[in-house]
Parts: sequence; structure tokens; C-alpha cells
Amino acid sequence: MTTIESRSPQKPSDLVVRVPDTTPEKVAAAAVVARKAATGWAREPAPTRTAALHACAEALAAAAGELTDLVVREVGKPRSEAGAEIGRGVAILRYFAQQALYPEGEVYPPADGVSLLHTRRRPHGVVGLITPWNFPVAIPLWKAAPALAFGNTVLLKPAPQSSAVSLRLAELFAGALPHGVLTVLTGLGATGEAVVDAAAAVSFTGSVAAGRAVAGRAVARGIPVQCEMGGQNAAIVLPDADQDAAAAAIAAAAMGYAGQKCTATSRVIVVGDPTPFAERLAAAVEALPVGDPADPATVVGPLIESRPREAIRAAVRRASAGGARVLTGARQPSGDGWFQAPTVLTNVPPGDDLRSEEYFGPVCVVLPVESAAAAVRVANEVRHGLVAAVYTRSLGPALTLSNELDVGMVKVNAPTTGVDFHAPFGGEKESSYGPREQGTAARDFYTRTVTVTLTP
Repeated sequence: MTTIESRSPQKPSDLVVRVPDTTPEKVAAAAVVARKAATGWAREPAPTRTAALHACAEALAAAAGELTDLVVREVGKPRSEAGAEIGRGVAILRYFAQQALYPEGEVYPPADGVSLLHTRRRPHGVVGLITPWNFPVAIPLWKAAPALAFGNTVLLKPAPQSSAVSLRLAELFAGALPHGVLTVLTGLGATGEAVVDAAAAVSFTGSVAAGRAVAGRAVARGIPVQCEMGGQNAAIVLPDADQDAAAAAIAAAAMGYAGQKCTATSRVIVVGDPTPFAERLAAAVEALPVGDPADPATVVGPLIESRPREAIRAAVRRASAGGARVLTGARQPSGDGWFQAPTVLTNVPPGDDLRSEEYFGPVCVVLPVESAAAAVRVANEVRHGLVAAVYTRSLGPALTLSNELDVGMVKVNAPTTGVDFHAPFGGEKESSYGPREQGTAARDFYTRTVTVTLTP
């Protein structure tokens, strides 16, 4: 049996878990079990599914300390963020537990004036979820909770780097969910492909390349699919912004958790002279504690692997050779883990990848523009369109830029990072494919509408 390993990014010698690379044949067998379980699970009254998700929430809350330690160890998330993610997972389960009790259809006037013409919501059956490592609790749960609430069963294929967390979640929920309702399938790309082939609907979060492959495979089968595929997010700083507050918020959004969030700030677009703000930003970044994610004070931990760290360092060297200036980040942290100094650059030449590509690490560039209109053009010129932030004290520019930015989410005087699980989540262009996630939008994806005519 082929196996894969998950190692701690702050101490690569620490083997967290060794798990099977699940074969397509075993995925198909798990799907048979899930389909059988789906019939009974869908027939359960909504209050029963609600109670089950509340029981999952209680199990997660009871194991919060243990799971926080595991998240810190396996994916290098700073302890404060890891603990908050567990709390968010509990809230997500409770929210969707209640959403199972929402009204499920509408009544329409019948053509004959006598019949009852109405709609009902039905689950798809077996839903495949392919999730990343950076939010190993929140992302699987904001997909799985609504899928389960509305009567689907779930095949969850986590990223290899978060295998231990996903398996522990399944163990915690085993007492609350019937056999076959939630199955974790560890593995690599072939495992994910097999999940897409076996499911009745698929939700994916990851890279653009992998998301395109998942979407293409699902569309070829004619099944519903949604893909969230990252961002290259801009923060626009207008001249009237609170400069110190903006610098602190952007520093945290760009560098927190080593920038390993699809909503992290990658570009800082400054209207007017960029120098004073760039200096404030560099100082705010330098003040962020870098080090062991188990330390409660740490804000910037390690990157998940060596490959993204080397890609960032190569990109900084290339930009510097082209005339870019490194304001902070030239001095690299010591230690065995995959640590990268939070890096801010100015004077990055046009066409450089740091201005357009997602590096998924603690690096951002400061770009000067002459006007708010130019800021919008620069913000919109990349292929992603997930989230943007605008920093200003004026209502007019805030409203104008919110309408002109080609993104799925706009934050005004708030960091690009951080989303509300009860509101729609998703982006434009290559950031997203398919319908939005989270909030009441989740029901639209995890159910299908059936129109019923009842004639006496």
C-alpha cells in the first residue's frame, strides 16, 4: 500500500502522520457506502440532522485544546489563529444546524386556480469535497456542514499536509453521524480525481490549475461544481486614510500566518507619494513576531513546505535585479523549519510576477498611482478577483471604488483577510468558478429544486 506523510513545517523531522494514498478503487467502494447511507440520511427529519450537527459542534468544542495543538503542529498555524479557527468551526456547525430548519420552498399561483404548485429542496446525494491545508478545520466544515444539513453524505479528500486534522475531525464526529455519512479519503491527485468521478456534486478549494481540472472533470460528467481558486488581492490607500491604522491592518493581512491565505494582501496601491506610507508599512511588518507557531505571541510562522519559500526568495531576487527595493525582509530567520522573513518591496518593475501572481507567502509590493481611478485600474489588471480593501475616511470614494473593483468582496477600512461564514464567499475571474459558498448561498449549491404540482 502506498502511503503519504504529513510533517510539521516548523520542524520537518517531526512526522505527524503517515496515511494511505487512497486508490481510485477504494474511493469507488467508499462511494457505494456513502450512496447507501445517503438514502437514509436524506429521509431523516430536518430536526434530526440539526441535532446531529449540534452534537458535532459539542464534540469539536470539547476537543478544542487538543485540536488546536494538532493544527499548530501539522500546518504551522500560529496558536492564536489556530484556536480561533476551532471556535469558528464550532460556530459554523451550529449555524448550518439551524439552517436545516429554514423554509425549504415557495408556493406559486397554479394555472388552474385549484392545484397546489410549490417547490421543495432535495439533496444531491453523495457530495465530494476537496479541501486545502491552510484552514484544515474551517474550510472542510463550511463545505461539509451545509452538505450534511440538507441531507447529503460527504466524501472529504483533504490536502495531504492536513491529513491528521481531517482524520481527527472524522473521529470526533463519528458518534454523532451514521456510518457512511462522512468519510475522509486521504491521498494525492488521483484520489481527488476519483472523488470527482464518484460524487453527485463537487466543491473544491485550492490552486487555479487544480481547480480548472476539477471543474472540467465535473462539467464533463454534468454535475454541479464550485471551485475557489485563490487571489492576488489589493489594498488601496487613499490620501485621506488613517495611515497608521491602515499600515497595521495591511501588515497583518499580508503577513499573518506567513501570508498563507487566499484573502491575504499581495499588493498595496498607494494614491500619491508612496514613501511615507511604505515606511509605516515596513515598520508595522517588522514589529510582527516571527517564529515558533506554538508560541502564543507568534504572528508569522513557517511556510508549509520548502518549495513556496524558495519560489518567494527567487522572485524577490529577480525583482531586485530589475530595480525593486526591499524595504524589509532581507534578513532571513534561522531554524530548521520553512521560515521566510516577511518582505515588503517597492519599485517593482512592470510585468514582474510579484505584481500579478499569487505567491501564497509573506510578501507584498507597494505600487504608487496618481489617482483613485488609476488605483482601480491597477487593482483590476490581474487575473484573480477575490477581495480588495479600500482605506479612506470619505464615504464617496468608498462607495465609488466598491462599485468599480472587479472582485467578489470589498472591505472598507478593514483587512482583506477574514470573512463571515453567514455571508456569501467567492470571487470573480480566475478566483472562483460556480456559485458562492457559505451563508444562505450554500443551500443553493448543496440542494436541487423540485417543482411539485398537486391537483385534487
